[in-house]
Amino acid sequence: MNREFDLILYGASGFTGRLAVEYLDENYSNIKWAIAGRNQEKLKIISDNCKSKPDIFVADCQDLHKLLEMVSKTKVIASLAGPFNKYSDNLVKQCIEANTHYLDITGENIWVRDLIDKYHDIAEKNKIKIVPSCGYDSIPSDMGCFYLQRSLNQEFKRIDGFHRAKGGVSGGTIESAFSMRNYKSKYSMGHPFLLNSKEFIKTQDLAKNKDSFKIKYIKDLNIWSAPFVMAIANTRVVRRSNEIHEKNQASYGNEFKYQEYMMTEKYSSALLITGGLVVLGLMLISPINGLFRKLFTKPGDGPNKKTRENGWFESIFVGENMKNEKFKLRIFGKGDPGYKSTAKLICESALCIALNDRDLPGTNIGGVLTTSTALGHSLIDRLKKANIEFEGPDPI
Repeated sequence: MNREFDLILYGASGFTGRLAVEYLDENYSNIKWAIAGRNQEKLKIISDNCKSKPDIFVADCQDLHKLLEMVSKTKVIASLAGPFNKYSDNLVKQCIEANTHYLDITGENIWVRDLIDKYHDIAEKNKIKIVPSCGYDSIPSDMGCFYLQRSLNQEFKRIDGFHRAKGGVSGGTIESAFSMRNYKSKYSMGHPFLLNSKEFIKTQDLAKNKDSFKIKYIKDLNIWSAPFVMAIANTRVVRRSNEIHEKNQASYGNEFKYQEYMMTEKYSSALLITGGLVVLGLMLISPINGLFRKLFTKPGDGPNKKTRENGWFESIFVGENMKNEKFKLRIFGKGDPGYKSTAKLICESALCIALNDRDLPGTNIGGVLTTSTALGHSLIDRLKKANIEFEGPDPI
């Protein structure tokens, strides 16, 4: 694919968008890249402050002509414009029209389910990669399961993911969470196989894949588990990955199940986390959720630089194979997970396609995919070079 640009960042003037611009400018200023969004004045200031002085595209999310003109000039679009059901829906449509690859950092899986219905078949036919959830949601979960299973090259009955992190929350993330109540779809976010095909769901045990809200002591790790706020997004992504891998004769296992949790050292902390999630859930589904929204950070704002720099995330995956043997994998990254780390994760994901397309799994595979099915070991290699630590897998 010969295009003027390797990569365009859309939503570059948003909070996470600006961090992605900084990451590219500091680490990959030699590639052909540009920035895009709705506000020319903001974009110009951002470009002027970059040593690589990226070109600017002004394209409102409702302007189909401008969007098509923009996406036709690049190999890859990386969208950081959320809520994605509002600001990136037409962008995906125009990427399909222009045969341009698309990635984003959404956790809005009902919207992703609708993208699968609308675009998976044509994207697969035309070998276009549409890859949502390329940030902290859901790369550690998706790539953690992939790396654990592929490293050992054996079937697993189950993998459980345990997460903890230090960081802040931006207004954009809060806005996305509250916006989903008003998003109209025939699907339910609560369905454990939301992103899977009907044919695949028929082969699965729904009861054993339901979300868990229990507090448990995990003897293998000497920690307490609590419900994880993003499990409802991440588990669906991993289950979609397993189906796609299975179609390519490379499934994680015939009986494979995946669940995930937060981890903490104390029971009291697990109890507090659980209570907090209950309160947040009630706010999100409340008929007066618009009033609750005003209590949180506004779009465009987010954690300060000190919080971003001092943040981190840790994910531990415990896999059990068909012989009841257990193995542990640890992933660790420095930087606020939702923002500094997410900016790194989506940039490295996009660069897999822009610069390393010959190294991708099935090279010409297309569709509405996941990071493990679209990017595979190429992304693992890039993340390791970008100082994301992968430790193990080791027997427990």
